[in-house]
Amino acid sequence: MRRRPRKQSLPPQLMLSPMIDMIFLLLVFFIVSTIYMSEIKTIPIRLPVAQNSETVSKSNFAVTVKKDGALYLEDNKIEMKQLVANAAAESKRDAAFSVIIRADGEANYKTVIKLMDELKGAGVTRFGLATDLGDGK
Repeated sequence: MRRRPRKQSLPPQLMLSPMIDMIFLLLVFFIVSTIYMSEIKTIPIRLPVAQNSETVSKSNFAVTVKKDGALYLEDNKIEMKQLVANAAAESKRDAAFSVIIRADGEANYKTVIKLMDELKGAGVTRFGLATDLGDGK
């Protein structure tokens, strides 16, 4: 009786397509999750809409003015005196210090102007007013 010759077993092939698919899936997952993690923590309000607004990515303070006149620094309620003192100290420390004011669309105009005036008196010279982008963008 004759034995069949033993076949050479080939080494297993590495399937790259599924591995590349998984790498891209993980890449997309991490990109999307970091986009949501980098959003500014703020109080939800209705910002006014502007067609020609400009997006600024860096700001030191994000101040929210609600329609009842309450002030929030990031997502913490704060009094105007303490906010102005914090901004003055930060402005002295950093020459490029800026404040973004997020005022509710129904907030009192007088409150926003008073806030800007107090901050200007404390030495803050760079302001931004937050808006929602219009339908054109």
